[in-house]
Amino acid sequence: MAKGRESKPHIGIFGRRNNGKSSLINALAQQEIAIVSDVPGTTTDPVRKSMEIPGIGPAILVDTAGIDDIGDLGAKRVGKSLAALKTVDLALLVITENLFAEAEEKLIEAFRKQDLPFVVIHNKSDLVSLDDVLSGRLKDQYNAPVLSFCALEPDNLEQVIATLREMMPESAYKSQSLLGDLLQYGDLVVLITPIDSEAPEGRLILPQVQAIRDIIDNDCIAVVVKEKEIDALMRVLQPRPKLVVTDSQVFLRADASVPKNIALTSFSIMLARHKGDFENYLRGTPKIADLKDGDRILLLESCTHHVACDDIGRVKIPRWMSTYTGKKLEYDVVAGLGDLPRPITDYALVVQCGGCMITRKQIINRLKPAVEAGVPVTNYGMAIAWMHGIYHRAVAPFVKLEKTAEDYL
Repeated sequence: MAKGRESKPHIGIFGRRNNGKSSLINALAQQEIAIVSDVPGTTTDPVRKSMEIPGIGPAILVDTAGIDDIGDLGAKRVGKSLAALKTVDLALLVITENLFAEAEEKLIEAFRKQDLPFVVIHNKSDLVSLDDVLSGRLKDQYNAPVLSFCALEPDNLEQVIATLREMMPESAYKSQSLLGDLLQYGDLVVLITPIDSEAPEGRLILPQVQAIRDIIDNDCIAVVVKEKEIDALMRVLQPRPKLVVTDSQVFLRADASVPKNIALTSFSIMLARHKGDFENYLRGTPKIADLKDGDRILLLESCTHHVACDDIGRVKIPRWMSTYTGKKLEYDVVAGLGDLPRPITDYALVVQCGGCMITRKQIINRLKPAVEAGVPVTNYGMAIAWMHGIYHRAVAPFVKLEKTAEDYL
């Protein structure tokens, strides 16, 4: 499954082989988008399909292999199905013939470990009706909706979709404002956007576009400038900006050019507060100062992209960190949401990108093993600000007065 490329809410379809998971996806999407067969195990690796859900909007359906798959290859398929739990916001557990046993119980246990809301759907109810006793027991035991359904004759499709809408966490599809709580009507925000080898031809990178849209949505004014022109702009710009947001790579230049009475942060820190594990980033960032010779650092890029010679994650951050600490450090870079090359406990620090291409749930789950193991986590922009000596200024716009950045030192 191509992961880490969609920030839309994700709905995972789980259950035994031949329970009609793919048929359910086709019924929900009201089109033939998943391969349907009577042969058990037709769906192998998790497959993503796009659809529109009224009241939610665009969503991604994740079709998974059967949790009862057999053999060595089947075990690997089950493993991939369970790994998909880390990327979804809502799970559908598909059962048939009133069969609910250990496999389903273990799957619900996995849902709960991920704090994942779920709906139980008894499919193929035209062949065997949902047993009222089983339905009542599942509702009482798991406090989850249990619906009877027939994917081939989806008479109650609207009820299923309404349940999806009800159970989907609002945070998965109702995005909070990036900067709205910092701004008032008519405020001016300056965005410093370098155009370098990593900038896409003819357009801005996604965080910059997202910031512009958010500023406009909040009835404010966005002024976009390259770092080379910021000094000239600041000499003449009136009214004075309420906030300046810079690319983290030119933090030093921005800090020198923007008067200290004007709030300054970066696109990456903006995203860290918006969809990352900001509280743990605040705690983890100062740990950069404690790194020792031989420590290994994990850098997480949540999407894949062309690697330039001055790549931020693979080149610049390692260079800055080695220079700042004066230590001989080892670095691993993982793109996308794939497996790590070694146990999380082998790392002294995890540095997560802003995550503009993925959901908050995916970022939190990506970092969860590190947080649970006590491995400090930070964010690209916050790490860069720390190493450049402007950390407190950079996080100040987002840290409440009653809890300052120093409280996390």
